[in-house]
Amino acid sequence: MGIFSLSIPPLFAALGSSRNVLIAGAGGGFDVYAGLPLAVALWNSGVRVHLANLSFSELELIDRDAWMTEHVAAISPETTSPDWYFPEGTLARWLAVHDLPSTVYAFPPLGVQTLREAYRHLIDSLGIDAIVLVDGGTDILLRGDESNLGTPVEDITSLGAVAGLDVPVKLVTCLGFGIDAFDGVNHVQVLENIAALDREGGYLGALSIPNASREAMLYRDAVADAQVATPARPSIVHGQIEAATRGAFGDVQFSRRTSGSALFVNPLMAIYFTVGLDKLAARCLYLDRIENTIGRRQVISRIEAYRNEVSPRIPRAFPH
Repeated sequence: MGIFSLSIPPLFAALGSSRNVLIAGAGGGFDVYAGLPLAVALWNSGVRVHLANLSFSELELIDRDAWMTEHVAAISPETTSPDWYFPEGTLARWLAVHDLPSTVYAFPPLGVQTLREAYRHLIDSLGIDAIVLVDGGTDILLRGDESNLGTPVEDITSLGAVAGLDVPVKLVTCLGFGIDAFDGVNHVQVLENIAALDREGGYLGALSIPNASREAMLYRDAVADAQVATPARPSIVHGQIEAATRGAFGDVQFSRRTSGSALFVNPLMAIYFTVGLDKLAARCLYLDRIENTIGRRQVISRIEAYRNEVSPRIPRAFPH
């Protein structure tokens, strides 16, 4: 990944020569919001940043003039949809209110081959020289033999799609360490994977979002806006990260969706963990299984088939 220094966060050092960065939510839903603090920091430094997301919305309901190509929609503040769940539209409107670049590109759920073509179209159209996949949570860092993979389908499809692209800089950054415990992820195994990536030169370190920074304040405002726009299904992931960025701790309840669960909001959730995308892809034990997929159902079935063959690593309890 190069030679880094303590004086400059490796995440920003890796993007230092990039002038046209695509920050894309890897796992669908509100994942693109995890990239918002990074986007604000890059905008502040004069870098052109574009936002994209693998969408869970019913994109087929939006106007045809929003579609750049078959699998890429350019969502503007004026784009409307009868679907009540539309994070990309909510974010586009919020960005416009704050005088920030307000187009959010959206991909429908796809397989690796079709999603790669969608990314390639954006790269060519926008002149992209760096891609940062963002994950709300850390299950994208799992390689396949862990005790539980969380919700891997969209994350690993995004990883596989971008791994096959020729772009100068490709990174993965995760925000919300610990959140995937809700989906059964063992975070000792996440840390074990990060350590292995570090040994191989693929770990770019951890970077905390300061509570009083403009990046944190705008992120909190965007999450609050999204909660108002989607009251029936506010993001559990970003509700916890937002709480962590303001110093909240423990069982911080913010939605009826979490009322039956004991949350553990803590400072680790407000830290970016960043790795080199190609190094991460090389460690994924089943990425080759989904390489030739066209649709999401193929990805699901091939991951299930792989998991039926593998002997998972034994999970360990965090010792501290």
